[in-house]
Amino acid sequence: MASSDKTEDTTQDTQDAEVRAVTEAALFEAFGGIRGMVETTVPGLVFVGIYTVNHDIKSSAIAALALSVVLGVTRLAQRDTLKHAFSGVFGVAIGAVISMVSGNAKNFYLPGMLYTLGLAVAYIVSAAAGFPLLGLILGPIFKENLSWRKRNPGRLRAYTKASWAWGLILLAKSAILFPLYWWGNATQLGWVKVALGIPPFLLSIYLTWIFLVKAPAPIDVIAEMEAADAAKKAEKAEAKEKAEAEKAAEASSAP
Repeated sequence: MASSDKTEDTTQDTQDAEVRAVTEAALFEAFGGIRGMVETTVPGLVFVGIYTVNHDIKSSAIAALALSVVLGVTRLAQRDTLKHAFSGVFGVAIGAVISMVSGNAKNFYLPGMLYTLGLAVAYIVSAAAGFPLLGLILGPIFKENLSWRKRNPGRLRAYTKASWAWGLILLAKSAILFPLYWWGNATQLGWVKVALGIPPFLLSIYLTWIFLVKAPAPIDVIAEMEAADAAKKAEKAEAKEKAEAEKAAEASSAP
């Protein structure tokens, strides 16, 4: 009896470890991992670092953009996805152009700030509507697509909680940055934005991981479709063999 309980515990521990590993891999794939966070933060750090020294918008913006392009090309050369390779380049490019055209260094950060605020609103609204954005992002990675919506209420709850967490954390970040944009100077805004680059992201990832590892396992709808397709093919093959056998039987019984 004790041996059976120990085996069950070992099996459960193995399953829990697999769930954690799969969840971690999915989160890293979706959000680019530590490297993605660093690559998102470093161009802003370069901009504010150079601007703090020489107060020249053009050289600061060009240096940040050049670094962002190098990071994107490096990812592309390593055959990473286009999303991870160039997701940061476009934001840095827009910020660089706006800041140089307007002559306001704070505008370098405006596109990223607006994106963060928009994302916060999207997470909150989608969670309140019962269609959490995080489920749409992670569902295809877990191969469950939208099965969590109707067939897996435990995962729906987990995605809803995680979306609320992302939305509120990003909203709090926006609540700190926008007053600095309106009333602070570019150097203050830049250093605070760099400081708020990674910690809120890590907190959101950590809370998402906690919610998902405690949720039921995802329903692999891809595997279900493949199994259904294989069953149909097997059924067709069986029907064909049966028809051929009947024809052969009729032919052999004919005078």
